Amino acid sequence: MKSKTLFPAIDLKDGQCVRLKLGDMEQATIYNEDPAAQAKAFEDEGFGWLHVVDLNGAFKGESVNGAAVEAILAATKNPVQLGGGIRTMADIEGWLDKGLARVILGTAAVRDPDLVRQACKAFPGKVAVGIDAKGGKVAVEGWADTSELGAIELAKRFEGAGVAAIVFTDIDRDGVLTGINWDATIDLADAVSIPVIASGGLASLADVVRMVMPDAERLEGAISGRALYDGRIDPQIALGVLDGILPPDEGLFT
Repeated sequence: MKSKTLFPAIDLKDGQCVRLKLGDMEQATIYNEDPAAQAKAFEDEGFGWLHVVDLNGAFKGESVNGAAVEAILAATKNPVQLGGGIRTMADIEGWLDKGLARVILGTAAVRDPDLVRQACKAFPGKVAVGIDAKGGKVAVEGWADTSELGAIELAKRFEGAGVAAIVFTDIDRDGVLTGINWDATIDLADAVSIPVIASGGLASLADVVRMVMPDAERLEGAISGRALYDGRIDPQIALGVLDGILPPDEGLFT
């Protein structure tokens, strides 16, 4: 079984590293006022990727926390994927030129699917699609609006387009530590050939262990925010389990 990636998350609001509860900007907990230092800390703990979201940008439809993102890119050697407010080819090209490994298109994937296809052709392997679902329906504009599209329906629209990954978030679980919606996530992963990254609600090492179960083979990995910040997950044990260095039981009983 291939190694899975655990993506530590840095969500940016007003230049600070925060976590939201259920995607509500009014329910933000500040974890670090220096996102660049947080990025370096995750690198020092052994993580190999970083997931960053410009929360203000997602609502506004354009980059708002650009300075913080650039500071993060300068602070870590790890590849960084960024979502939030990226809506045009100029946005995509600009961020990739600044050193991003991957951009995540969410609202644009619903509103302008041709942009996703064009970007995938122009920048192979560097474009992911963010599918954020509430009650099974895709939400857009920083989760402020819900469309009539189902998550699997949207994902299938990009089969063969060259999308590097789908970041699938169950909004109803995001930031509340109730565990990832594995049923919906695995159903999505089984429905398409595009690698899927699980997001929303990762609560403990049990969720990490769940990633190495046989039916989760198609997953690329999962994103963790609050569980890491609150110390509910030991990074070394989690990474050891995902890399196959430690047995899954190590994660369940530690």
